[in-house]
Amino acid sequence: MLKDFVVEALDLATNVEEHLLTLERHPDDLEILNAVFRAFHTIKGGAGFVNLPAMVSACHLTENLFDALRNGKAPVTPLAIEAALQASGFVADQLNELSNGADPASLASMPQDLEDILTQAIEGKDAPVAAAPAAAPVAAAPAAPAAVSTPSANGGASVLGADGSLDWNALYQAVSGGAGDAPASAAATAAAVADASADAAPEESAAVSSHPKSLPSATPKPAAAAAPPARRATDNQPGNAKEESIRIDAGKLDALLEVAGESVQAANQAAVLLEKLQQFKFEGTAASLMSTLAETLGRASRYSSELQRATLSTRMQPVGRLFQKFPRLVRELAKDLGKDVDLAISGAETEVDRVVVDSLYDPLVHMLRNSLDHGIETDRAAAGKPNKATISLKAWQEASSVMIEIFDDGKGMDPDFLRKKAIGKGLIGEHEAQSHDEALQLVFLPGFSTKEVASSVSGRGVGMDVVKTAVEKHRGTIRIDSTLGVGTRFSIRLPIELSIIPTMLVRTAGAALALPMAVVERVVELPADFDEVGGAPVLRDQGRPLPVHSLAGVLGYEPGSERVGIVMAVPHPYILGVEAVEGTADLVIKPLTAIQTNGITGTARSAEGELVLVVGLSFLLEGCRSSAKAVAQV
Repeated sequence: MLKDFVVEALDLATNVEEHLLTLERHPDDLEILNAVFRAFHTIKGGAGFVNLPAMVSACHLTENLFDALRNGKAPVTPLAIEAALQASGFVADQLNELSNGADPASLASMPQDLEDILTQAIEGKDAPVAAAPAAAPVAAAPAAPAAVSTPSANGGASVLGADGSLDWNALYQAVSGGAGDAPASAAATAAAVADASADAAPEESAAVSSHPKSLPSATPKPAAAAAPPARRATDNQPGNAKEESIRIDAGKLDALLEVAGESVQAANQAAVLLEKLQQFKFEGTAASLMSTLAETLGRASRYSSELQRATLSTRMQPVGRLFQKFPRLVRELAKDLGKDVDLAISGAETEVDRVVVDSLYDPLVHMLRNSLDHGIETDRAAAGKPNKATISLKAWQEASSVMIEIFDDGKGMDPDFLRKKAIGKGLIGEHEAQSHDEALQLVFLPGFSTKEVASSVSGRGVGMDVVKTAVEKHRGTIRIDSTLGVGTRFSIRLPIELSIIPTMLVRTAGAALALPMAVVERVVELPADFDEVGGAPVLRDQGRPLPVHSLAGVLGYEPGSERVGIVMAVPHPYILGVEAVEGTADLVIKPLTAIQTNGITGTARSAEGELVLVVGLSFLLEGCRSSAKAVAQV
C-alpha cells in the first residue's frame, strides 16, 4: 500500500510544481488553484493512511493556504507561490526517500521555516518577516468529519471515489474508524488498495484531475471547479468507464520485449528456410503440406511482428514527463544568478523509449545550467536585447529519430576564444580544431571550461563531456551551433526505439556487420585507385571530394578487396569501404556488456541465424570528425 501511495503521490507532486509555476504567471486562474488544492488534499489523505505525519502537516497547511487563495481570503503573492513550492519540494523529497527504500519512521519532521512561510502566506503577507509567530502545531492526522464515506453494498465504508478509483483520504478515515457507520475491515481495505492502482493521465491538462477527488476534511471547503474524469468501473458502479491503465513492473515489459524480438527472429529464420525448401520440387501430399506450411509461417510472422510493435509501444513515454521538471529548476537558478529568464517548452507530447527519458535528465540539466550561466547575459540592455531572456526546450519526431533542442538567445560562443582556452589547458594542439564547427565542439572535451573560477553552477570542467557520453550511450548524437550576439543551440538526435534499429548489412574481412541506416546516404562503386590528399585516399562524389576509410582497417581487421563504398550521411560526409552490401534489416540489438570492442556497440542475429556485429553510431561519427580535416585541405 505504501508503494502504491508513493507512486501516485509522486505523480501528483510533480504536476503540482508545474501548476504552481503556471499560477505564478496567471494568478487569477481558478482552475489551477482548485487543481493544486485537490492534489495536496489527496496526498494528505494517503499520507495520513500510511502514517506519514510530517507530510500530513505540510499538506494540511498548504491545503489551508490554497483554500484561502481560491476563496479570496488571501492574495496570490510571490510569497504564496514560494511557500507552495517549498511545500511541494518537501513532499517530493520525502516521497523520493520512500521510493528509494527509506523507513517511514526515519523521515524528517516538517521544518519550522516551512511552517512559518506557509503561515505568513495564509495571513496574506507579501514578504517573510524576521520573527514570525509560529503556527499552531498541526496534528499528525486531521480530524475526521462527521460523515465522509458512502455506504457500500455490504454495509461497510466505501473507500472508492465517484470514479471508482481509490480515495486515499476516505480510506484513511475508514480504517481509522472516524468515518461512516463502521470502519472497513482489513481484508476490504487490502482489496480496495489492490484494486485501485492506476497510472496518471499523460496530458498536462489532466495530470492532476485524473486522480480521484478526495472527500472534504474537517474544515469545510468549497467543491472543486470540476469533477475529475472517470477512469474505471466496479461491480457497484456499472455506469463508470472501464479501466484504461494499470501499472506493470518495467522489468516484465523488458522481458516481454526480448521474447517478442526473439520470436520475430525465429519467424524470419523460418521464412529463409522455407524459401530454400521451395527450390525443391514437391508433388502430391508433400506439395500440399508445403503450401500449408508457407501460409502458416506467413501468419506466424505477421503475428510476431505485431506482438513486437505492440510491446515496443508499451516502452514509449512522452518527453513531457521529463520536461515538466525543468521550469522550477530554471526559475530557481535564474533567481540565484540575478537573471530574468523564461523557459518555453514545446513538443512535450513527443514519445521516446522510456530508457532514454530516464537517462536524459542529467544531460538536459547540464545544458540548461550552461545556458543560464554562460549563455544569458547579465546586462542584456547593453547588448540591445530585452531584459527577459528566453530559453526554448522543444522536441519533435524526425523520421525514426527524436530531436531535442535547447536554444538560448544569449551572447553565443566565440570559436577563437574556445580554441585558445583548449590550447591553454593542453586539451588540443596548436593546429587542431581550425574550423568554426570543430572549435564549438571543444566544449565536449573532458576538463574543458571557460570559467576562471569554479562556482556552484559551473566551471569545474565536467558536465558537457558527461552530456556527450550519456547521449552517445543510447546511439544518439549531439551538436552545437552558435552565433555571436544571437545565441546557442544544442541539438540532440536519438533513436525512437532502442532495442530495434534499421540497419544496412555489410561484409568485410569475412565478418558480418551492420551499420545504422540513420547515417547511410547511398552506396557507390569504388575504383581500384584513388586520388590522395595528404597521403589519404579521396574520392570525388557528386562533385565533392570525400575521404575514404576502410571499415576493416578502422575496426582493426585485415583489409581485403573493398570495392563497395557507403556514403555516410553526416555533417562532414565521408565514404566507408566494404567488400559487399547484403541488404537491409531491422535488427534486435543486444548491447555488449561483458566486453568492450572498439567500434562495436552490440550484436544481433540475421534472418539466416548468423551473428552480426553492430557498428556504433558514435564511432561512425568519430570517423566523420577525423575526416573533416582532409575535406578542408582539398
